[in-house]
Parts: sequence; C-alpha cells; structure tokens
Amino acid sequence: MKLTLTNGQISLTEKRRLLKELGGEKARWVLQTMHTIRAFEEKAEELYALGKIHGTMHLSIGMEASAVGSILALQPDDLILSTHRGHGHCIAKGADLKRMMAEFMGKACGYCRGRGGSMHIADVKGGNLGANGVVGGGLPLAIGVGLGLKMEGKRRIHLCFFGDGAASNGAFHESLNMAAIYHLPVVYVCENNQYAMSFSVKKSCPLERISDRAAAYAMPGATVDGNDVLSVYAAVRQAVERARQQCEPSLVENVTYRWRGHSKSDANRYRTKEEIEAWKAKDPIRRFEELLTAESILTPSEAQEIKEAAYRSIDEAAAYAESCAEPDLDTIEEGVYA
Repeated sequence: MKLTLTNGQISLTEKRRLLKELGGEKARWVLQTMHTIRAFEEKAEELYALGKIHGTMHLSIGMEASAVGSILALQPDDLILSTHRGHGHCIAKGADLKRMMAEFMGKACGYCRGRGGSMHIADVKGGNLGANGVVGGGLPLAIGVGLGLKMEGKRRIHLCFFGDGAASNGAFHESLNMAAIYHLPVVYVCENNQYAMSFSVKKSCPLERISDRAAAYAMPGATVDGNDVLSVYAAVRQAVERARQQCEPSLVENVTYRWRGHSKSDANRYRTKEEIEAWKAKDPIRRFEELLTAESILTPSEAQEIKEAAYRSIDEAAAYAESCAEPDLDTIEEGVYA
C-alpha cells in the first residue's frame, strides 16, 4: 500500500466523504476530545502556576489534531507508545481524566500512584504503554512491541509517537531499519512541531520532509498538515491498514506547532510573537469546528455545548485530584528493584 498524502492535506470532497463514513457521533467525539485535551493542559498550566503541580511539564496546546486524528485510526485493542509531550495521546486513547490529573498532582490515586507525573503516565489496560522522558525513548521499544504483536498473530498494530528532534537521533534510524527488516506492524508518527527544545527543524534536518527518510528503509512515508485532523486520520489510517494487513511499517509526519514553550522553564526567546500568532491562526480545533458547522453536522450552539462539556469534565477531574490522598511515605520503596 502506498501512502499518497505528501502534499499536506486532503481535498474538501475527501473530507466530506470521511465525515459521512465516520458519522455524526464520531465527528462529535473528535471535536470533544480535542477540546478535552486543550482544557486538560490549560488546567494543568493553571495548577502549576498555583504551585499544585511540581516538576515540569511539556504542553501540546495547538497540536491536538495530531493526537486525535492518529488515534482515531486505531482499534481499541491496538497499542501506542507516547512521548514527554503525550497528554493528548493519553486522553485520545481513552484514559480516565481523573486518574490523569491525579497523577499530574502526584497523588496516590493517579495512574502511576503519583510517581510518574506529567512525563511518565501509562495506561497499559487501555493500550497506552506509556510516555517517556527520553527524547526518542519510545523508538527502540517500538521494535519489541511490534515483534510481540507479530508473534501474537492477532493483527493488532502499534503506533509510536515521537518528535522532530527524535527524528535526528540514532534510535530513529535503528528502529525504522529493524522494523523494515523484521516486517513489523508499527506505524511511526512524527509530530513535527518545528522545534526540538529551541532548535529549529530547519537546522536539524536538510530535507523538506522528514517522511522522505522512510525511503532509506524501503517503507512508505507521508507528510500531512498536522493541524487538519481529517488529513492526519486519512494518512495514519492508510499506514495502520498496511501494518494490519501486510505486517509492514510506515512513517507519517504530522506538521504542527506547539503554542507554548518547550517546557515550563522555556522563556521562548528563540521564536517571534508573529510566528506564534501565525500558527495560532491555524488552530486545529477551530478549523474542525468550522468544517462541522459548514457541513451542517453541528450548529454553532451544539459546538459550544461540546466545548463546555469538555471543560466541565476537566474541572471535575481537577476537583477529584485535589481530594485524593498524597502517597504514603511507607510505600516509597515499592517498585524499586535496584
């Protein structure tokens, strides 16, 4: 199967076809999930400023279409590996918002009993094998997961997220090479948000498209508008079907942008306000909402209700997390093996 979406985004005709195929209920889920991801991160940012969340965090505000469009292409029992900027992946894969927020706040009722925080949330039962604080740290793991799924023989697939910075690490090339050699059901999703910390992708990659690197490993690659949720879905779905039916890997590059700095310690001095505002004008949530209202799938009031419901769910999650107990000091050595 050849991935064909190398020109950015699909046509309006194709978007209409996909919306009809998805149906109104699934389209509503897409919009609500993108709103939920943004609401979650805005609340986390607020709680951090109040001193209720410690350490650091890496926000994906502005990148919601990449997470939702990619995971929309999966079946419930498919697996993902996430990144340090992985809150959207976790939510789109169906994580419990209350347990996620509790983990952020270091509470005992969080996904990792408050030990993982922002960068290490995992929901193995839900198919999220975990975020990773190491840049490109999930890429080597993808080989083991893919090999396990192939041996299992149930046509489940694995989706591995990473950023543009990781695409210049040795682990990226080694992972793609092994996936191609062993014919593994892995879809590599590069979330190209333009900067690895403060280092522009224009300086780290001599290619116009990171997905062109797929050719070196005899696998198809596609670069799409990562702020257009249906274009993301269309490309990742092709790659997912190739992995499921042919047990072969693919590379999809979602070109997107993070509105916030690399982390909470980022002063954002390496990019201009004009650049940030230009990307905000490509807001993936607003674009999808406008498409749904233009196609009479939603009325403006219904779209507003979806947004309000998403923000209410995050307020409820934050209230729950604040009510949870701190981890018991007597359990501090549990899970330590060396």
